[in-house]
Amino acid sequence: MSVINTKLRDEYSSLDDLCKSLDIDRASLESRLREAGFEYMPEINQFR
Repeated sequence: MSVINTKLRDEYSSLDDLCKSLDIDRASLESRLREAGFEYMPEINQFR
């Protein structure tokens, strides 16, 4: 999660941009992080 948040902060303006650039399925990423207790907050562009 911290690697994703760092990339969101430093390299990407949104989760969609990150997923498209890295060829990651957004739904799968969000699901895996949700299982670990994290949810994407678009207003701050981070998982918390």
